[in-house]
Amino acid sequence: MIDIIYCQQPRNDLSFHKILHAKTFNIVEGTTEEKNRTAVENKQVDILLAPERAGKKDKFTQRDSGLNHVLCALAKKNDIAIGFSFSDLLNSLHRAIVLGRMMQNVRLCRKYKVRMVVASFAKNPWEMRSAHDLFAFAQVLGMTPKEAKLALNFQKKRKPIKILKEPPQSL
Repeated sequence: MIDIIYCQQPRNDLSFHKILHAKTFNIVEGTTEEKNRTAVENKQVDILLAPERAGKKDKFTQRDSGLNHVLCALAKKNDIAIGFSFSDLLNSLHRAIVLGRMMQNVRLCRKYKVRMVVASFAKNPWEMRSAHDLFAFAQVLGMTPKEAKLALNFQKKRKPIKILKEPPQSL
């Protein structure tokens, strides 16, 4: 299992196979609807992190989670994963609202078959959590155990393979 963090790597690994720094991925943090849209349209992006940060007020009958069916279709087409940060939930003043928006995004990602990433995205070593805690967090968000395991084992997009138009000539 892999964890992605922003701080310096601590001495203990908290039962992870790898702890990666966020600089190894092309991560765009969601802040506004326009920024979410441009991030999902760009094929160089690996992860759209926390689209629920849009900060708009929820409507009376539905949550404004920062994702919709158009953004999910673009994310699937461009192979962009949606990231769920435990640090955002930990440091939030309105945890119930953030948790509800994350759950809405999980439902949308499942419906449109978009890849998901769950990591601590810790800014200091005290915000890091073990792999079992993140697995439980993913299940609280509404992921099945199989989806949660895939979300914790995120792989970066591979470089495109050059396809030759003509087969090489043998000697």
